[in-house]
Amino acid sequence: MGRGDLTDTEWERLRPFLPVSNGRCGRWRDHRQVIDGILHRVRTGVQWHDLPKRFGPWKTVYERHRLWSADGTWERLLQQVQAEADAAGEIGWDISVDSTIVRAHQHAAGARTNAPPAPGSKGGRRDGTPGRDATAQSRRPPGGGGAGGEGLGRSRGGFTSKLHLSTDGRCHPPSLIVTPGQRADCTQFKTVLEKIRVPRPGPGRPRKTPDSLAADKAYSNGPIREYLRRRGICHTIPEKTDSQAARLRKGPRGGRPPGFDEERYKKRNTVERAINRLKQSRAVATRYDKRLYVFLGTATAAAIAIWLRT
Repeated sequence: MGRGDLTDTEWERLRPFLPVSNGRCGRWRDHRQVIDGILHRVRTGVQWHDLPKRFGPWKTVYERHRLWSADGTWERLLQQVQAEADAAGEIGWDISVDSTIVRAHQHAAGARTNAPPAPGSKGGRRDGTPGRDATAQSRRPPGGGGAGGEGLGRSRGGFTSKLHLSTDGRCHPPSLIVTPGQRADCTQFKTVLEKIRVPRPGPGRPRKTPDSLAADKAYSNGPIREYLRRRGICHTIPEKTDSQAARLRKGPRGGRPPGFDEERYKKRNTVERAINRLKQSRAVATRYDKRLYVFLGTATAAAIAIWLRT
């Protein structure tokens, strides 16, 4: 076993949830060998062509990662690992939300402007008629349409992406999304929170509601506070200085200040520590993937490794 490879215990936690070949396309290369190759690339940021030979053909490793990023396999694996942790009482449901900028390498630019073909699709005919093996449009992974559609945004330093995430009280990331780097944090708050979905070990709906939530001033606005009150989620978000001044100018009509728990807010450092853990993976700290859905799969694979190893 090499450095960073799955241990026997970690492999046994993942193995029951991995997809099984249908037998029509030949036998798949061993999942454990391929996942070790994917995690090696996520951790080191090495080019796919330069993967060590002990992981098998590099193209097999890349195609498995691309396919699982497109069809949602990485996200399903993350949910199953979370369900196992929740059943063992290892999730702290005091959630914190934040985002981090990810610098995009020059190799991340230049993706095709049209939407990518669906996994397993052989495309269509020249006249635009779908091919025999083509898949419905709705199953295509997100992306296409230029840099914006691939989660790349312009800034003074060049192309950037932004990784929005939530973390529990033990620095585990339950949900992640990727947007262009200039996208405001508050616009993605609901999406990040609604992506939290931890299945129950038995019958019942997945758990989606945290016990409490903490966020910084970037999320301090009326619609977000109203959304959290409607869902019955206790929250600690500091009030912006200009909002406080506007409320005071209105006098009694300005209403009462929002509640703020200083001790709970101190625990918001869990999201900063989770970001640091994610960015220990070089392929997450710097984006090399052209496609948005592939980079999201890369970040999700890094999150799975955090859940398995902490």
